Amino acid sequence: MPKASVKIMLSYDYCHFEVCLGSDEDLSLKQVDDLRKEAQRLADKAVKQYRIAKEKYREVLELEDVFERQREELKAIAEMPDDERTPAQRGKLKAYSDWLWNKEHAYDYTDEE
Repeated sequence: MPKASVKIMLSYDYCHFEVCLGSDEDLSLKQVDDLRKEAQRLADKAVKQYRIAKEKYREVLELEDVFERQREELKAIAEMPDDERTPAQRGKLKAYSDWLWNKEHAYDYTDEE
């Protein structure tokens, strides 16, 4: 059998995912089919991770309005000395800090398996 390459292309939610796998070795039809299946699994995994990332980012954006309304209050709390802040004020700053971090790192495409 000849050398082979397979390409899987998926469209999902106006995004395109493409996986290309190949081999420089001579492959049987079964090996080519296995290569095709692996490429499909990888493309499906990319779509699954995209859906998770999109949902995580949506959750982050929902909180943006909350923190936008509290902007002046958070700024005032941040400017006061730490020992003068109440536990509730410290909690608000911590929640805001966590949200800022999550906004940048909502989903890191770590394999779940």
